[in-house]
Amino acid sequence: MRARRELQIQIKTPDQLAKMREAGLVVSRTLDAVSAAVEPGISTADLDALAEREIRAAGAVPSFQGYHGYPATICTSVNDQIVHGIPGPGTRLAAGDLISIDCGAIVDGWHGDAARTVAVGPVSDSGAALLEACERALWAGLAMARPGQRLTDISHAIELSARSSGQYGIVREYVGHGIGTEMHMDPPVPNYGRAGRGPVLAEGMTLAIEPMLVLGGPQTRLLDDGWTVVSADGTWSAHFEHTVAITAAGPWVLTAADGGRAGFARLRAQGGRGRQQPVSAPAGSTS
Repeated sequence: MRARRELQIQIKTPDQLAKMREAGLVVSRTLDAVSAAVEPGISTADLDALAEREIRAAGAVPSFQGYHGYPATICTSVNDQIVHGIPGPGTRLAAGDLISIDCGAIVDGWHGDAARTVAVGPVSDSGAALLEACERALWAGLAMARPGQRLTDISHAIELSARSSGQYGIVREYVGHGIGTEMHMDPPVPNYGRAGRGPVLAEGMTLAIEPMLVLGGPQTRLLDDGWTVVSADGTWSAHFEHTVAITAAGPWVLTAADGGRAGFARLRAQGGRGRQQPVSAPAGSTS
């Protein structure tokens, strides 16, 4: 029997979390700029160029460029593409499309990582509901990122939220992750599963939580480019992600401009598990 690998989970100091907050804000502003530029006719290469300008103008470095050979600044996944879509001049958005934009930035060696799915103008009712369900599932998971919880309490909250929203496929092959001095670190964070398992969450841990939902089955397929992951049945998908720090005062969403206040307020208003008041910054840090 193969021995289970011991997880190597990085714990950050308050000063290190402050650096991650800087990276997170670069990611947040970049996603805002790219999302605002989404319109029918624009190419995903144009969006990628905009993202690189925003990140470098902030004095940061794009996390994705050259990562295991990845050739762009952001991932742009359109419609049935779930994650890791490569931007290109030949991919132009059309009215009614959905585009998932995944972005990472490095500040002084510390990473931030976030994603959101954006509608290209008015979309179908099913597409709009998919976006709402996926984003709500993300915030349900983020609300569980508190000291003393188990890792899979996050996973379980995401799954419960997604299941309560409708008959969506929850992607299993691609999951969230620890983050810090590297973009992908321990622990992996599944978007499904039983609660009460995995390591106990502690102050100073940072996680990138990222549910991916599809309108059909959860099975995926990798395209010949070696990066782009699509739904096996061709149904459309959504992907939302934030980087969160676990602090004594509550979950601090490093890639949200307000630290997560608005997102948790929406979750509480919808009857979600946002009981713990989030913080815009832990004591002794700047927001």
